[in-house]
Parts: sequence; C-alpha cells; structure tokens
Amino acid sequence: MPKHDWIPVCLLTAAFCLGMGGAQAQTYPVKPIRFIVPSPPGGSPDILARIVSQKLTEQLGQQVVVDNRGGASGIIGVESAARAVPDGYTLLFVTATTFGILPALKPGLPYDVEKDFAPLSRIARVANVVTVHPKLGAASVADLVRIAKERPGQLNYGSAGNGTPAHLAGAMFDVLAGVRTVHVPYKGAALAITDLIGGQLQYFITSPLVAMPHGRAGRVKVLATTGAQRDPLLPELPVVADTVPGYEIIQWWGAAFPARTPASIVKRMHDELLKALAAPDARAAMSRNGATPSPESPAEFTAYMKVERARIARIGKQANIRLD
Repeated sequence: MPKHDWIPVCLLTAAFCLGMGGAQAQTYPVKPIRFIVPSPPGGSPDILARIVSQKLTEQLGQQVVVDNRGGASGIIGVESAARAVPDGYTLLFVTATTFGILPALKPGLPYDVEKDFAPLSRIARVANVVTVHPKLGAASVADLVRIAKERPGQLNYGSAGNGTPAHLAGAMFDVLAGVRTVHVPYKGAALAITDLIGGQLQYFITSPLVAMPHGRAGRVKVLATTGAQRDPLLPELPVVADTVPGYEIIQWWGAAFPARTPASIVKRMHDELLKALAAPDARAAMSRNGATPSPESPAEFTAYMKVERARIARIGKQANIRLD
C-alpha cells in the first residue's frame, strides 16, 4: 500500500479507539463493583463507604459492594486493590492512614500511592474528638493532661492500628502536652471504642462518626475536637489547642482506582462520585455522623495528599515516630 494511503487508515483507527473509549464509559458498569474498605466493619471508613456505595448503586444501576479488608493498619486492603485488575470494577476507599500517614512514616510499603493508584476525589473530612472513660474523672482536656501527669505511663489510649490517625494523635498529645501514655493498637476503631466503654482504655482520640453516638448515650465522655478551630458540626466542643497549643490533626477519606484504569471509566466514576456527594440525603447522613463532604477534582485530591504527607513527615520527626 502506498505510504499516503496509510493516512486515512490511521485516522479511522484513531477514531475507532476514541469511539471505543466513549462506548466503554457509556456501557460501564455491566456488573457489580467491589468497594474495598481497608478496615473492619463499624468504623468511620465503613460508615462513610456504605453511605457512598448506596448512592452509587442507585445512580449506576449496579451494586457497589463494600468489601472490608482490615488488618496491618489498612495495608492488606490497599495492597489487594493495587493488585486488582484495573478494569473499573475494583474501587478503593482511601484513608488518611493508608495514603497519608503510612507513606510518610513507614518505609517499605508493598504499594506506592503515587504510582499504583488513580485518585478520584476526597469523600469527606472530619476533626477527631478526644473521648475518655466516664470514670476517669476528666471533664476537660486540662483535666486529662493533669491526670496523665499525675499517673505517668498508666493511662492507655487506643487506636485502629499502628500508624493510624488515632496513633499519631496520641503521640502528638504526649509530645505537646508533656505527658507519657501507652498506645494500644487494635484492628479497627470499633474494637477500640468497645474497650474504652468497658474501661480497658482510659482515652481514645477518634472520629465523631465512631464516638458521638456513644457520647450522646453517656457511654463515653467527649472532651474536645482536634481541628485548629471549633468544628461547625460540633460547635459546643472546645479544641484541644485551647489547652495544648499547636495541637491539630484531622481525618480525611477518599476514593481511588488501581492505576491504569481506563481514563473514560475514571472520569465516569469521578462524575458519579461527585453526584453522590452532592445528594442531600448522603450529605445529611454524613453530617449526622460529624463528617463534612469534600468533593474535588483528581488533581486537587492528588495535590492535597502530597501536602498532607509532607506535613505528617514533619510531625513524625518532631514526635520521633517511625513505623518500622
């Protein structure tokens, strides 16, 4: 075939490929989507993921099924998502632990957050809350600091695992408040809050999604929030920084596909995710649990995570935290 005869063939081939990409997005999904949550049922990630998965199921006409893969501070679930076929049928629920804290503080992870995933958007953000066992005798953060100083090494605090926001929050509290407490890692926040209620833990810094129902029922006492300013959803609570200057830590969550997922599918799911986050019933459900929806573009989400990892690395160095 003469050289110039290749030109229309190439144009036709390009048009065909573009058409296939559009058709792929239009027909997607044709089967259920697995939504991997790298933590056990009952915690903040599980609660939020189920709110989002219900809306996506309604919008897409296919089941979006939550698949809880807890263990190793979320590493097990994230690794399974990284190794999944990038066909749009495996979606990962991103956590501050797995995409923020661990990459900043733990060397040798079996996944690379920048190379192995295609970020979609943040889903929500929330300031943590400081909760204590009702019989500890702490009615304020100042009381908690005083008791911790009177009983060095005797107060236990829980977390959803090594390297989770609650672990970092407790380590920051020790450093900035000048106290010494004992970290007790669990496989999920739901297990830790159960032991706080039972008295095996003295305090726990966790998400309002986990803590507030128990606080309202009187099973735990909620002292403060951990943002830089009062949380608009919990305006009655002071911030830890009022007593411990410089203290600030929040949780955030998002969604990502495995890398190399077709761009047309990434765009389709991003559009659907933002539509879900804009739905009044989904926003109300998140607000009831203390979370603020945080829709954004993939580029904005990627940039946010990069800045957050750098911030956490600085905090880890100051607090001498290294997750080997």
